[in-house]
Amino acid sequence: MWRNDPVSHIMAKDVITLDLNDPISKARRLFEDSGIHHLPVLSGGELVGLLTWTDFLRISFGEFGNQDVRRLDAMRDHTYRLKDVMMADPVSLPTSSTVRDAAQLLSNQGFHSVPIIDGQKLVGLVTSTDLIRYLVEQY
Repeated sequence: MWRNDPVSHIMAKDVITLDLNDPISKARRLFEDSGIHHLPVLSGGELVGLLTWTDFLRISFGEFGNQDVRRLDAMRDHTYRLKDVMMADPVSLPTSSTVRDAAQLLSNQGFHSVPIIDGQKLVGLVTSTDLIRYLVEQY
């Protein structure tokens, strides 16, 4: 691994995001349709939170599993707002960070994604999967 490779080398740049005012049902659709597990939440173009698939599963109403998706979406949308479920002010890294910085942060903090920001503007996202792919390329 090249210690000084910029984090931009491995980060996803076309990040799917949510707006703070989006309904929870939009998050479900994005998770299911795209197969991603991390959704940065923006307000006015600035990063304000991060919603993960695990966060969403905590409000998935497993006991209501036989109901149709539209009814479950309506129930969740009525009960929760994104700010109730997301991690507010997530740990992030600046664009000047290295791949090593991202690897250290993810390994030490126990989470699986880190937003990459320029000021407060989201410019990318690095996941543990991105780091594993990078390692595979190196070896």
